[in-house]
Amino acid sequence: MSISMPMPASAATPARTARTLIEIDRLNLYYGDFHALKNVSLDIPERAVTAFIGPSGCGKSTLLRSLNRMNDLIPGTRIEGRIAIAGTDIYSPEVDVETLRKKVGMVFQQPNPFPKSIYDNVAYGPRLHGIRKKSRLDEIVESSLKAAALWDEVKDHLKRSALSLSGGQQQRLCIARALAVEPDILLMDEATSALDPISTLKIEELVQQLKDRYTIVMVTHNMHQAARVSNQTVFFLNGEVVESADTEQLFAGPSDSRTEDYISGRFG
Repeated sequence: MSISMPMPASAATPARTARTLIEIDRLNLYYGDFHALKNVSLDIPERAVTAFIGPSGCGKSTLLRSLNRMNDLIPGTRIEGRIAIAGTDIYSPEVDVETLRKKVGMVFQQPNPFPKSIYDNVAYGPRLHGIRKKSRLDEIVESSLKAAALWDEVKDHLKRSALSLSGGQQQRLCIARALAVEPDILLMDEATSALDPISTLKIEELVQQLKDRYTIVMVTHNMHQAARVSNQTVFFLNGEVVESADTEQLFAGPSDSRTEDYISGRFG
């Protein structure tokens, strides 16, 4: 029996109508001898929220990190297959990884602000990419903090240490820091799992606002969160994609019995 989860009244057009931005074709990833991702093929739509769900160790975070080549940092990683963003194979030797990570930003499970001021956290990326003019940095900091729904809370305290902020504020600061370099895609790896319910709600509301401008891919263990904020949901199990569908469709009537078992709480 499938479970029914309420969809938000503001839910966007189903993901299937959007243009595909990320194409994953027969992707296999190995950590040494361990086969972490198995023949994964998946299309991710532009300017929508795609949620990856599944039990711990199923490969969802591994795939997320593959989208900006964070797995390159892990010794012994080997990848076969193709990931294309806007038609470009991101594992091609011609691709500059620094440029890729500018366009594909990431927010991690634990808020990780730099031990710098709020202003310097947001300005860090633009400065790294050559922006030095203070008036331009001021504009970027303000617009990024506004986009992350944090400006009104910190605008009079920009010189204060980022570490003085609450956990939820720190996570929104990390989102602002990612947005400051003008990415096309925002990856969120369990970005609310360390937060209290009120902060989690603020991040979810922020995701709803940001999806009109950015392509968002999020890993979450919270199926209700996936139902609330995503357009497309992908269920992973043992390194494989079991099912991918519009979120409402997947939760209301999954086509695979393993998906139904997971969302019904029979395992996971």
